[in-house]
Amino acid sequence: MEKLSTVTEQIILERFGKDSLISLATTENNIPYVRTVNSFYEDGAFYVLTYALSGKMKQIEKNPVVAIAGDWFTAHGKGKSLGWFGSEENAEMAEKMRSVFAEWIENGHNNFDDENTCILKIELTEGVLFSHGTRYEIDFTEA
Repeated sequence: MEKLSTVTEQIILERFGKDSLISLATTENNIPYVRTVNSFYEDGAFYVLTYALSGKMKQIEKNPVVAIAGDWFTAHGKGKSLGWFGSEENAEMAEKMRSVFAEWIENGHNNFDDENTCILKIELTEGVLFSHGTRYEIDFTEA
């Protein structure tokens, strides 16, 4: 396994540095749950706009170990709520999310006044990336 390199970081950014659908897996009572979420990648993590009282967030609260998959990339990581989307601490990330998710973020399905509208950060630990016939095994903890 190699640490995240400039080459692998660039491939991941090209694929996921924008609004991207990924599969997110969590567990509860040793039962896996998988759902598709909108996300984007930045600095070794994926970011998701979600709801603090959702099943995925309740599962992550009990067990933060998650798996993701998307576009010839699979990885493990730790899910962490960054808290309310509208908080002062999240202002910079919220602005990035408004830009990245501009196509749908203001479609009326999100209540930004609700303090349960939160940001999920998925800090990657390791992953496997395929690109042009090459398999990269990446250790994100060494990045």
